[in-house]
Amino acid sequence: MTAPATTDSEYDETPAAPDEGGRAPASRYGVLALAIMLVVGLLLGYAGGLLTPRITRPGDASVEAGFARDMTTHHAQAVEMSLIAYRSATLPEVRQIAVDIATGQQGEIGAMQTWLREWGLSPTGSKPPMSWMSDGATVKDGLMPGMATPQQMTALRNAQGIEVDRQFLTLMYDHHLGGIHMIDAALGETDNDEVLRVANTMKATQQTELNNLRQLQAQAKG
Repeated sequence: MTAPATTDSEYDETPAAPDEGGRAPASRYGVLALAIMLVVGLLLGYAGGLLTPRITRPGDASVEAGFARDMTTHHAQAVEMSLIAYRSATLPEVRQIAVDIATGQQGEIGAMQTWLREWGLSPTGSKPPMSWMSDGATVKDGLMPGMATPQQMTALRNAQGIEVDRQFLTLMYDHHLGGIHMIDAALGETDNDEVLRVANTMKATQQTELNNLRQLQAQAKG
């Protein structure tokens, strides 16, 4: 689903003149193009989710519902981090993988939210996050596996220059490791064909991205 991080001319625009803070903002065209891609990805995800079979519908406390809700939250943070990296990262390859992650995970959010609607369930449940997982009790401060803390997110927003690249790559690497842990838990418990299909695709994509992130970490070290 996501190709290895490469420089894509559509997103690798020549940086504009640095602002007073010393950071070169992305061009308006690039930001608009990414925004359009995120909307399209979300709509495609919704459309894909509409194909979910209606023969059996998971219940509110099911593994499937918990996975869809918690992975939506998990993905949303990845999209947020990727948008920060796209706007502010120094290396074109980092900006490209940020685009890939943001658009891919936004589409998956659309699919998971469509599942919940098709199952007649609300986007949020009454149980604590990760309660559907056998090791869900290990969640600290409401953060799912691999998620960045509020302090880490603030540091990423405030970072400048190559430090943006480095922080993003570190945070996203951990984020993907945590995401794969959640995916494996769902794969081990569900027998829903659509959830299995999407979860397996997620895992394959994130494993590929982990390799790319590791390579970019070495590049960002200089």
